[in-house]
Amino acid sequence: MQMSDKHLKRYIFASDFDQTLTFNDSGYVLSEMVGIPIVEFERKIKGMSKLNLVQQGAELAYLLLHDPEFRSKVRREHLYEVGKRIRLKDNIDLLYQILSNQIDGYKFDFYILSAAPVEIVQSALEDVVPEDHIFGTVFDYNEAGEIETIVRATAGYGKVAVLDQLQARREAGPDHIVYVGDGSSDIHVMLHVNVRDGFTIAVSEAKHISQIAKRTILSSNALAVLAPILEDVVGWDRLRIREFFESHGLLIQEWERVRTDWLTLRSAGSPAAAKTVGAN
Repeated sequence: MQMSDKHLKRYIFASDFDQTLTFNDSGYVLSEMVGIPIVEFERKIKGMSKLNLVQQGAELAYLLLHDPEFRSKVRREHLYEVGKRIRLKDNIDLLYQILSNQIDGYKFDFYILSAAPVEIVQSALEDVVPEDHIFGTVFDYNEAGEIETIVRATAGYGKVAVLDQLQARREAGPDHIVYVGDGSSDIHVMLHVNVRDGFTIAVSEAKHISQIAKRTILSSNALAVLAPILEDVVGWDRLRIREFFESHGLLIQEWERVRTDWLTLRSAGSPAAAKTVGAN
């Protein structure tokens, strides 16, 4: 039975959306839906990334506003439709419920911080996460539903700003923040959380993010991020964690905790002879 609110340890749980809670990127789904070839979408994204024209993670938002092909084809209703088509990881709803009120002595306020258009995330997580707990890229539209301006892009330092606002609103200590992400748009916010003694979880093996995060967890099930939270934040041992998952009808079949060190080696006499290896 949950104890009264005044005795609860209150945390902020903030998560990225694309490829953290989903299996695919919303930009790919949108491109396919409006008839823009995936290779063309990738070419445009890579070009913007190389030129450092926009904050990492906000490339789709800037394409929607500035690229003639995207701007002419994409309307607000398309963004809502993408949310219905995108493939979500399993048990996001159960993750939300457990973090909210099913861990004895703890309450985690669940938020989404995403560079994706907010309409996509709200549509995908309808009836799972409240709309006012979802922070994505916000556009202004004209009467025809065309995008006119970007009001807010929740990417890069934009995620840091939103998280700081949430911390102030919830009166949470900086060490009572958990952030989950997978890619380059999460680097700034993860560094921000880590330096203030918060807890970060990567759900990708990409070395630029897994080397920053305090824990990395790989799974096709959104509920898997509970394991490092229960172990490192709540302080449960593995047996208790396994029993908790089983009480919700889920069996932890495999749990391998492996750290990978990335080394780049070259011959001392030949700078051109280089080789990268992974050591477990």
